[in-house]
Amino acid sequence: MRLDPINLFDFEARAKQALPKHIWDFIEAGAFDEITTRRNRAALEAIALRPRFLVNVWERDLSTTVLGQKISLPVMLAPAGSHCVAHPEGELATARAAGAAGTMMWLSTSSNYSMEDVAGVATGPLVFQLYHRGYDLTEMLVRRAEEAGYVAICLTADTPVPGPKERDIRNRYRRPQGLELGNFVGEPAMLGLVSGTDEASNWDAHYTPPLTWSELEWLRSLTSLPLVIKGIRTAEDARLCVENGVNGILVSNHGGRQIDGTLSSIETLPEIVEAVKGRAEIYMDSGIRRGTDVLRALALGARAVLIGRPLFWGLAVDGEAGVRMVLELLRQELDRAIAYCGATNVASVNRSLVALPGEAGWVRNA
Repeated sequence: MRLDPINLFDFEARAKQALPKHIWDFIEAGAFDEITTRRNRAALEAIALRPRFLVNVWERDLSTTVLGQKISLPVMLAPAGSHCVAHPEGELATARAAGAAGTMMWLSTSSNYSMEDVAGVATGPLVFQLYHRGYDLTEMLVRRAEEAGYVAICLTADTPVPGPKERDIRNRYRRPQGLELGNFVGEPAMLGLVSGTDEASNWDAHYTPPLTWSELEWLRSLTSLPLVIKGIRTAEDARLCVENGVNGILVSNHGGRQIDGTLSSIETLPEIVEAVKGRAEIYMDSGIRRGTDVLRALALGARAVLIGRPLFWGLAVDGEAGVRMVLELLRQELDRAIAYCGATNVASVNRSLVALPGEAGWVRNA
């Protein structure tokens, strides 16, 4: 009798067995030598916990708020594109799982189902992630997201040029036939199918230069929704975010998928928290696989984290139920971790609960 997965790594192993190699490589690939992708995990694992005991932790609360929206745990679903490569119900299954778990889904511009279709099945809050692909397209997407009830716009900043992965090049990967980019087909789009994301059939076709700092005011003029910037990796850019009135910052290296040889997201997080000084909410993605990883990010100043590749693993293994189980495993692990650290809620998780390499202990590369 085969046991259900007991952690996210079990989901990863089963998803690899379930998916064709070129699809698996598309999901797992990082840029160039994939150093940053590996570094994301290594850096998280290098942070030691400092547990606290003889504290009454019998009752614990994992809930928090993101941009004023209450979620039941500080783990959200990242705006990864093309969920249908892992399961035919794609983003619809993901949205239902997020709602059932009481958390927030961030929908990619490159989703296979349209933002309206996803909003139609969602029972939890949704954020729309924006790839700028021209002023007319951006205005169309932002307008539709607001009309569909999305609670914020997240502009991805870390794709200034196309970034095809070498695994995809070797596999001659193309978006599977029949899997359209749902936000660019049908009557709501009106402007027709476009490419130019790493989920598109031709990476370089119609690629549009990204927005610049001076154009954020134009983007904000399109909507009253909060604005989050995704892909910030330095204190310098974090300060520019708050100077430009950004409401949230997603500290992210895109899972190591866009440029190799950078710091991990968790290594970048402390300097960004220090630079922002509470003037914007801060979230983090890239490498989260355990509840203890969530705790580490919270302790270093993140309000919540997002998971990307693991949602594909959940979809590949068991669709909506698989994504829900991925979230529930992280919930159980985080709940146990904060109890061991003497905390009763996520707001009480602080810097004293972790030790960075060199601060304490002597084990290196254990």
